[in-house]
Amino acid sequence: MTESATTQRFLIRGATLADGARTDLLLADGRIAAPGSDASSAGATVIDADGLIALPGLVDLHAHLREPGFEQSETVLTGTRAAAAGGFTAVFPMANTSPVADTAGVVEQVLRLGEAAGYATVQPIGAVTVGLAGERLAELGAMADSRAKVRVFSDDGKCVSDPLLMRRALEYVKAFGGVIAQHAQEPRLTEGAQMNEGALSGELGLTGWPAVAEESIIARDVLLAEHVGSRLHVCHVSTAGSVDVIRWAKARGVDVTAEVTPHHLLLTEELASGYDARYKVNPPLRRAEDVEALRAGLADGTIDIVATDHAPHPVESKDCEWDAAAFGMVGLESALSVVQASVVDNGLLGWTDIARVLSAAPARIGRLDGHGLPLETGAPAELFLYDPAASREFSTRDLAGKGVNSPYLSMTLPGRVVATFHRGYATVLDGTVVEELEVARG
Repeated sequence: MTESATTQRFLIRGATLADGARTDLLLADGRIAAPGSDASSAGATVIDADGLIALPGLVDLHAHLREPGFEQSETVLTGTRAAAAGGFTAVFPMANTSPVADTAGVVEQVLRLGEAAGYATVQPIGAVTVGLAGERLAELGAMADSRAKVRVFSDDGKCVSDPLLMRRALEYVKAFGGVIAQHAQEPRLTEGAQMNEGALSGELGLTGWPAVAEESIIARDVLLAEHVGSRLHVCHVSTAGSVDVIRWAKARGVDVTAEVTPHHLLLTEELASGYDARYKVNPPLRRAEDVEALRAGLADGTIDIVATDHAPHPVESKDCEWDAAAFGMVGLESALSVVQASVVDNGLLGWTDIARVLSAAPARIGRLDGHGLPLETGAPAELFLYDPAASREFSTRDLAGKGVNSPYLSMTLPGRVVATFHRGYATVLDGTVVEELEVARG
């Protein structure tokens, strides 16, 4: 990242906002300014946005940037480049790094790495338990009071399965408005599990992953959250039964939010038939009926947000037999295209809904200031331009991070991110990630 003597200025002409209104947007001094006279736009780079939608920068409440410890898979720099390519201006990286992000020192290290990279705001997630071991609480208060100001805590990749420990975590974070983001997976019910449990898992000879393993943890935790009066967030909801439980809890007044991944909105268990480990993910791809229930849950507000669960792995961790392969898919670069294909093009959601579920709501849940705001004069210049009419065969050329374990390779996906702006400067232009960022300093 290089320093620039003057802040970049952009005049975006003829953009369509989420509500359908057309407008010009002047980005100056890190904010959206009133275009006004020609003088106010002097020296600005002009971008023709005819036919493009301008949306608030996307916010991913659930991603794996792998650093520190697993830099062979991803780094904060490469992961935020992938984020920018997908229209994201803020990312919450999960705590399952090495060392685990269970202390103030580690979350502050991740925060500094994000600041140095410059492609997106990086807001670390802290671990719930020490070393993700599920035995004793991590330094929740110290992480909350650190410069990283952690408000989301998760042992993602592992479930906080001990009910007493989960209760104590919910009680602790309540004091500072934090939230526990639970990986809902009852460990005893999923020992050795490889894919969704059902007739197909039996045919393929793969150990099944029952829906009840997810649903039982969610049911327990919404009751605990109600008892404590604290906030609970449910990661990567994947079954119709889970949607029902969350809908019931919300009707009851429980302070629970939930996310769904793009891949669970589009892909089904049938893809496991070819034993291609690109489709091996935690939680597993489910039935077509589950996909439909997840789409409906997102449309009616039962599910609050879309989060990518971006999970890059080295090639050798996926290019192997199914049983030995790692769980996970990359998803930052493809997220909006997959969401468009699954819930926009069929009329379930409009673009104002997309701004809510992929920007405003995740920023609100994560207590992240300066993101997810309407594109109005004076607002921080966190936005991107998207061409919904575009179509492309998704390939490794569309991947800006280290991971190539995308389930969408060779699939035709709609839409294309044309430009992304973070703090008023461009991170993506003409559909290409900017190699050298020019950022004004103090």
